[in-house]
Amino acid sequence: MGSLGAILKHPDDFYPLLKLKMAARHAEKQIPPEPHWAFCYSMLHKVSRSFSLVIQQLGPELRNAVAIFYLVLRALDTVEDDTSIPNDIKVPILEAFHRHIYNRDWHFPCGTNHYKVLMDEFHHVSTAFLELGKGYQEAIEDITKRMGAGMAKFILKEVETVDEYDEYCHYVAGLVGLGLSKLFHAANLEDLASDSLSNSMGLFLQKTNIIRDYLEDINEIPKSRMFWPRQIWSKYVNKLEDLKYEENSAKAVQCLNDMVTNALLHVEDCLKYMAALRDPAIFRFCAIPQIMAIGTLALCYNNIEVFRGVVKMRRGLTAKVMDRTKTMSDVYGAFYDFSSMLKTKVDKNDPNATKTLSRVEAVQKVCRDSGLLKQRRSYIVDNQSRFNSALIIMVFLVLAIMIAFFSTN
Repeated sequence: MGSLGAILKHPDDFYPLLKLKMAARHAEKQIPPEPHWAFCYSMLHKVSRSFSLVIQQLGPELRNAVAIFYLVLRALDTVEDDTSIPNDIKVPILEAFHRHIYNRDWHFPCGTNHYKVLMDEFHHVSTAFLELGKGYQEAIEDITKRMGAGMAKFILKEVETVDEYDEYCHYVAGLVGLGLSKLFHAANLEDLASDSLSNSMGLFLQKTNIIRDYLEDINEIPKSRMFWPRQIWSKYVNKLEDLKYEENSAKAVQCLNDMVTNALLHVEDCLKYMAALRDPAIFRFCAIPQIMAIGTLALCYNNIEVFRGVVKMRRGLTAKVMDRTKTMSDVYGAFYDFSSMLKTKVDKNDPNATKTLSRVEAVQKVCRDSGLLKQRRSYIVDNQSRFNSALIIMVFLVLAIMIAFFSTN
């Protein structure tokens, strides 16, 4: 009933949701027969359904490389995330992980649920990795080595300054951007993007996740995980965990807005990176997560619910983004729409209001200057789509009533 209620409230979500469901079922049917590849693709669906769908749309050779790259880094991240592992055990594993991927017999028990299965049966991932082309293997090994070393560094220290925040995000996400650029280039499908632009692609996604996941990270058992930089949060509270308490709501929202404003620094680089892509499948693979990020930031901005529960885009809007993102005009349109949504939420009394508005307006200027906004369809409001979806739902309900009536008689 909850899903039906959401569709009735947003009828223009119906068709994209239907297409997303069909795409997910199609992807499940495309799982390769070989045991190690079957494990990798079925695990990919379980640990990242949205990413798995866009990965599946890549060409076969690149698809395999990106899938293994994702699973290797997901496994590395599982080790980092498991706060029950003592640091004297965790740090050496992180630093040596790039060597373990060459070992068909290596595995390490940690994590929970699907992540535990991934770690217990990591030999399947290693077997698949060893079947990739040399160029792909070298790119994955290099990024895994650098990321493991960076994670190990920050296991032993908290994020104090904004520079350290950028450094941490570089290790856990910016390097993913660099690695993907290398894989695209190794496939002879794209020119090699600059490290700076590739890094920004990762930082924008990572900072969005860190903002959205505040409550989950601060409540982590047995030990809190704290990624918001002290240089920002200390302007508002004495301890990072104080942001979740109701008596600090006003300061918490101001701190949140400060964090969102910091994340917006990377948007112009992201737009520049995406505008240079040539391959349609690679473009969608890169663009869809970026649109999801700007949409999530727009929802989180000035929203106390970040400190009370989970704030994320509704599934229907996610489906709409995945369905409609095909060209750079779609990207500019989405960034313009969501930045406009964020702009309407800026309180002039917020201590960072001027800075936030300046960054939003810079993003909107890039979108306008592209000359492509007139070719867009809105992700937020689309009356024609709403009418079509409402009509489909009405027909569906009428048919259901007719079937029930004739079955009874």
